[in-house]
Amino acid sequence: MSDMTDTIINGFRSARLSTLERDALLIRRAWTKAERRIVIQGFLGRLVIAIEPAICGAVFLALTLGMVLNKNKGIIILAPIFGLGVLAFGFYAFAVMLAPVRALLHTLGPIYIVDGYVRYRGRDAASDEDSNGYIAVMTEDQRVACEWPTLGSVELPNVTRPSLCEFSEYGGVHSIDGRSTGVLPGRIPSFGVGGRSRERDFTEEP
Repeated sequence: MSDMTDTIINGFRSARLSTLERDALLIRRAWTKAERRIVIQGFLGRLVIAIEPAICGAVFLALTLGMVLNKNKGIIILAPIFGLGVLAFGFYAFAVMLAPVRALLHTLGPIYIVDGYVRYRGRDAASDEDSNGYIAVMTEDQRVACEWPTLGSVELPNVTRPSLCEFSEYGGVHSIDGRSTGVLPGRIPSFGVGGRSRERDFTEEP
């Protein structure tokens, strides 16, 4: 069977063990400076992108306040239009920064180490349209420590195999048997701009 450890895994946590149970049962380690630096660079890259809507929102806010405070009350009829622009640009900036802020906050938590199993399974009724299944890290007694949906066009087969895994709740599986999954790339451009996307089809068989 082909090795999937060089394929990038995406998703959000769908844990069977609670956070307290993971902290009590699993080996943990802190993020290294190099790992945290990659997340910070990604955060800065998104921040650069978010500056544009933030500036536009500030300009629209100034125009809105100017219309409201203007002595010519006839112009105030345009204020709601620019006010909606403030909300739209503010929401866009918030949406751009939400994921990198969450990722940065999660670097304050641990990376878990599990000498157990990695399990692949196909789609189910709860799967998104672009998902091709799930990957889970399981403990030695085959309890699901954490599970994430994967992306791809070929449905994953149901396979479970012994593996030594490192994972974080938000980021997903960082490594399998010492090999990086690509969740944290080895190199990233300055400010995280222009690098390879994390999203990649998960279409090979395990």
